Amino acid sequence: MTPDQIAALPYRPCVGICLTNPDGRVWTGQRLDRMGQAPAWQMPQGGIDPGEAVMDAAYRELHEETGLARGAVAFVAQLPEPVPYDLPAELVPKLWKGRYRGQMQDWVRLSYDGPDAAVDLDAHEREFSEWRWSEPRAVLDGIVPFKRDVYAAVLGGFGLL
Repeated sequence: MTPDQIAALPYRPCVGICLTNPDGRVWTGQRLDRMGQAPAWQMPQGGIDPGEAVMDAAYRELHEETGLARGAVAFVAQLPEPVPYDLPAELVPKLWKGRYRGQMQDWVRLSYDGPDAAVDLDAHEREFSEWRWSEPRAVLDGIVPFKRDVYAAVLGGFGLL
């Protein structure tokens, strides 16, 4: 795809979840699709279905990716504006069938103070090989470079940096 073709594409509507524990650490998962490549530890995220509210998408994605139900977490905050990111040009034709240039992410912060054993990476189609609680600064070190600025904005917006 040419740069002009990519620039003409829309952003994919998406929700991101910054899940924190009582120690202020952030839930991150190691993406399965990065096996054999540099690690990519990310916060839960996923597409917002047509007609779906942001918070409904957040709770759905949280459950699909962590196994934690809506009742297991508490709402803390939502960033006032979505945060966009562009995919590297070489990834655009490979992801989402080349329909999007990147994602426009609505971010919510949820807290969890239950047992780690309740996390179930197999609650839905597995996306992560493992997970951990990370210090906020370490979250920036673990994410793929093209999402680092987004993660810095999100963690800063939630007062975690």
